[in-house]
Amino acid sequence: MTKFLLALSVLLFAAGAAHAEVRGHEITYSADGTTLKGYIAYDDKIKGKRPGVLVVHEWWGHNDYARKRARMLAEMGYLALAVDMYGDGKTANHPDDAKQFMLAVTSNMDVLKARFNAGLKYLQGSRIVEPDNIAALGYCFGGAVVLNMARLGTDLKGVVSYHGSLGTATPAEPGKVKARIAVFTGADDPMIPSAQIDAFKAEMDKAKVNYTLTVYPGARHSFTNPDADEIGRKFNMPVAYNAEADKDSWAQTGAFLKEVFKK
Repeated sequence: MTKFLLALSVLLFAAGAAHAEVRGHEITYSADGTTLKGYIAYDDKIKGKRPGVLVVHEWWGHNDYARKRARMLAEMGYLALAVDMYGDGKTANHPDDAKQFMLAVTSNMDVLKARFNAGLKYLQGSRIVEPDNIAALGYCFGGAVVLNMARLGTDLKGVVSYHGSLGTATPAEPGKVKARIAVFTGADDPMIPSAQIDAFKAEMDKAKVNYTLTVYPGARHSFTNPDADEIGRKFNMPVAYNAEADKDSWAQTGAFLKEVFKK
């Protein structure tokens, strides 16, 4: 009987382990009366608290790509929240709509801050997150968002920007930036010209920010998104996927997060 119970317990444990996996579900939160629809991802094999990472979407809005990155972060052992910066989870299917949605947020810094901070507060409130161990990643529009939140002194361990605008109306000031910064951009990205890259480096150096900057030769805008080639052809946009830059930037991100979280 004892052997039977032991065998049964082993089988049950193995079954539980087999079903342990990355889980994801939609959430609803709000900022100043606007309903925001995000996506939480985590690995249920991990017990106890873990660092958290916000994912800020491209100018297309909170779509499957942002959720994919959240799941990839969950696989790395983090609690990830893909946020909604446009409200009601709306997404664009055409660049004109994407531009309209983006400008509605970027033209009002109070709105942008409120929506970002609403996601940050939601993540920090999770029972399985280390509330003082939070970072943020952003793509395209989202890359600019996380950089500007870092410039404003948001309490984050680190921020990572992928093919995001590096310009700003509120440059970093010495002693104000708390987050470490990692930037990945393409040398052949007409939306992020070399002059903007040089200005960003000068800004970070002047403010004595702890940052790294990686510029990929031959990489264009949206180089991390496998759908970029199709989007470029469809809308005649200067965007293209670059598998090598995508792989390298993600590997560097993994090392960066381990370092800032001290894990």
